[in-house]
Amino acid sequence: MKYIPILTIALFSTLNAAAQTGVITTREYPKGYFRNPLAIPPQASGTFGELRSTHFHAGDDYRTQQRVGLPIFAVADGYVSRVRVQIGGGGNSVYISHPNGYTSVYLHMHEFNAQLAAIVKAKQYELQRFDVDIPLDNQTVSLKKGDRIGLSGNSGSSQGPHLHFEIRDTETEAPLNPQLFGLAFPDNIPPAIHGVTIYDLADEPFSEQTPRRHLSVKDNQTVLVNGRFGIGINTVDRHNGTTFNNGVYSVELLLDNKPISTVLFEALSFETSRAIHSYIDYPYYILKKTRVQKSFKDPNNPINIFHVLEGDGSITLTDSQEHTLTYRVRDAHGNTSSHTIKVRNDASYVPVRQRTTGTAMFRYDRENRFAAENIEITMPPDALYDHLHFNYHQGARPTDGYSMVQHVHNRFIPLFESYELKIKPDSTLTDALKPKAIIVDDKRNSHGGNFDDGWVRTKTRSFGSFHIAVDTVAPTIQPQNISAGKDMGAVSRINIKIFDDLSGIQSFNGYIDNDWVLMEYDSKSRSLWHEFESTLSKGTHRFRLEVIDWKDNKQVYDINFIK
Repeated sequence: MKYIPILTIALFSTLNAAAQTGVITTREYPKGYFRNPLAIPPQASGTFGELRSTHFHAGDDYRTQQRVGLPIFAVADGYVSRVRVQIGGGGNSVYISHPNGYTSVYLHMHEFNAQLAAIVKAKQYELQRFDVDIPLDNQTVSLKKGDRIGLSGNSGSSQGPHLHFEIRDTETEAPLNPQLFGLAFPDNIPPAIHGVTIYDLADEPFSEQTPRRHLSVKDNQTVLVNGRFGIGINTVDRHNGTTFNNGVYSVELLLDNKPISTVLFEALSFETSRAIHSYIDYPYYILKKTRVQKSFKDPNNPINIFHVLEGDGSITLTDSQEHTLTYRVRDAHGNTSSHTIKVRNDASYVPVRQRTTGTAMFRYDRENRFAAENIEITMPPDALYDHLHFNYHQGARPTDGYSMVQHVHNRFIPLFESYELKIKPDSTLTDALKPKAIIVDDKRNSHGGNFDDGWVRTKTRSFGSFHIAVDTVAPTIQPQNISAGKDMGAVSRINIKIFDDLSGIQSFNGYIDNDWVLMEYDSKSRSLWHEFESTLSKGTHRFRLEVIDWKDNKQVYDINFIK
């Protein structure tokens, strides 16, 4: 996906001046051009830039009264440039390109309007698959502002009924904050600041061993520092009439009123969204499930949400005077909260540090290789956000394993790119089992893998404890409303549950009288269903369902039914 970062040249004075008056932006936005995508008063359950477990939230989540089936409308004139059905992800999605250079995106829909539904179904039958991604030209489906494009839903990875709505730059595909276009939610509540954290960085890479001091907003004593340090903030935003913790729009850090760091959630990049793990204090999040937003930047963090950054955002005081650090946090309405702490450099303060040693030193800016008797690792440049004192040790063979456990560093260090992991099996992995071998972690989550030249190899984007397992068990098929010989005349569809215990579902295909039929799937509920076609004749029919996992284990359900 092409992405062009927003230029920050000459923004320093512009941003600083704008901070005194309201919301900071780097470009103009057409307010009044777009309408609300729903016909109900807007309320948000999630906002642009909100911190999620693996990414920055790239749109606004509109509440749909906790139900499925509200009409969704085109927010402006345009044409449908893409329609998509995903297993997980955005589920049923529509993309509308507008003549002003923006594209609106609608995710987790329950169903498309009749014209789009026909296009999707035709492609599904053509490709004989449920998940499809269909680009369309500007002559296929034209829309006027307010035309209905479908109904709101809970499809894909949605955890409850809502509409995820985005506005993207059509040329770059970069998602932009929809509230900057005037599509705002009722909100006169300033962001909440729950606390700040001081990090005694010195010259060490940032890790779980970095000394931290978590300060509440009630702490008002002067904080002593010694050498290079950084600071982070725990902050959220709330809207009128809801209890959701939403994302803030901007976070500014000033030292004696001089800007050190300004973060804007104005635009994002899908290519770098995973770097949220570098933006937050990831080790603390893993331990406490609390997200502290760092106002300093790891050396290999690729995100471009820092629009002002003095150096890397860390601070070194060179005198013994008292200095003032000020956080200023805004939401997209300009509601503002501030918090101030005093800091002073004092050589008598000595941070307590754990000794940082490792099996090897990994550098973020080059390829790193590591090999031991039963493991090989190849990590490409830019996989790490910072240099790493890499640690490795080998554990005992688990009872369900076909190798020794390989402890690959620890879960507190995030990765931006995948690395190759190779584990040597022991003699219990017979020739018959080699095609079924995979690599799993200590929670028995599959990381995939294939046997090759004496090793089981895979690519993974996490550290942890790994060993070789095998998947010889076919997926499970559980019919919900159909059985052999059953009269299905009174029902409109076949309902099935499917699941797999290890490697996961690779494919599913349904057939009636040996003809492929569309099986729709919701991975959250493990539900698979087929809506009977009106052309299906009365009488006895054969239904066959084949489900295959990622190690090619197949389960077949084959019965006759009456319709």
